[in-house]
Amino acid sequence: MSLELTNHILGRSQSLAAARTFFAERGLLEVDCGALVPFPPLDSNIDVMSVSSGPNQTAYLHTSPEYAMKRLLAAGSPDIYFLGHVYRKGELGYRHSPEFTMAEWYRIGISFADMIEETGQFITHFTGPLPTRILPYRDAFTLYAGVNYSDDSPLALLSAAKRHAIDLPENAQNWSRDTLLHLLLTHVVEPKLGQNEMTIITDFPPYEAALACVVEKKGEIVAERFEIYIQGLELANGYHELSDPQELRRRFAEKNLARIEEGKEPYAIDEKFLASLESGNFPDSCGVSVGFDRVLMLRYKLATIQETLYFPRN
Repeated sequence: MSLELTNHILGRSQSLAAARTFFAERGLLEVDCGALVPFPPLDSNIDVMSVSSGPNQTAYLHTSPEYAMKRLLAAGSPDIYFLGHVYRKGELGYRHSPEFTMAEWYRIGISFADMIEETGQFITHFTGPLPTRILPYRDAFTLYAGVNYSDDSPLALLSAAKRHAIDLPENAQNWSRDTLLHLLLTHVVEPKLGQNEMTIITDFPPYEAALACVVEKKGEIVAERFEIYIQGLELANGYHELSDPQELRRRFAEKNLARIEEGKEPYAIDEKFLASLESGNFPDSCGVSVGFDRVLMLRYKLATIQETLYFPRN
């Protein structure tokens, strides 16, 4: 075994141990959620890997342990964390891998602000200290893309994309506002976030709430959701967790409709997950997931996520 490979194995092992120590010192219990699930999490932007689990039976490799962990919370578990592999179909690139390591944890009764602070502490435990800036979603689009995400027309958003020299196909003039906003987010806003600092995006629009609560803030309805970026890399996605099963069912239906409109397969709803919320025992809590391999990219100053893996998928 080469010295380089030995150091690689040692570094990753020490990092995983440090993550577990971080959680243990805060009293969180590690949970071992199975990777094979009967229902995939519903997200129009994430595709799952399906496998044959028996005659005429299909199961899925989880993209996150979220549903399982929330069922544990509803069953009475204390604060918990997961540190293990998750799977996402078609994600391969310098910052994406179809199989990657996720740290995900849930805190009962913690404030949204304290959850943001703890997530930042976890990340800087590996990257070292950094200046921190909290930037509302609206301000990020205004500052870096020069648009008003809620009011500007598709034509204005298209003009902004051209102004920022994004290479657009001819049919871009027919794109929806949501498509154009996502384009500006990924090509203009995100690359500028977290440059020599930790940038925390907050106050997402309600249609970006996913599984987060929404609140009124300064006369605007926003989601209690945050994302953390360093050097243009999205590292964390956290929520003040929504516990209303009816609202979640409505959002799941919207996600499936979006999948259908994009020519994707709709997914069945995990009724056991919703039933766990209908029990009324799900506690007020916050949760977050962190892409651990991306954190290691920053810790070891690596150019690609593949360099953090023992066996890169080139």
